[in-house]
Amino acid sequence: MDDFASYSGKREQTDWAKEAQTIAANYNGKNEGELTRDIFSRAAEGKRNGTLTNEQIDLFYSQFAPMLDGAKRKKLKKLLEQLKSM
Repeated sequence: MDDFASYSGKREQTDWAKEAQTIAANYNGKNEGELTRDIFSRAAEGKRNGTLTNEQIDLFYSQFAPMLDGAKRKKLKKLLEQLKSM
């Protein structure tokens, strides 16, 4: 929306939201183990090459943890703590 006159009432998606939808579509049909391994390997690569910071990891957790049940939240926290210690 550039101005009030162009407001359509629909929520515009940001680039990250579009990217998240694309990524989610790529994982459609994968089981939890495959998903976890892929996320961990991509994040570990980011930690090694300096493109992923602990602050970004914390932000990721704060955004996604509320959408998970207790057991999955605990798994995610453990995975992210491993990444932060790299």
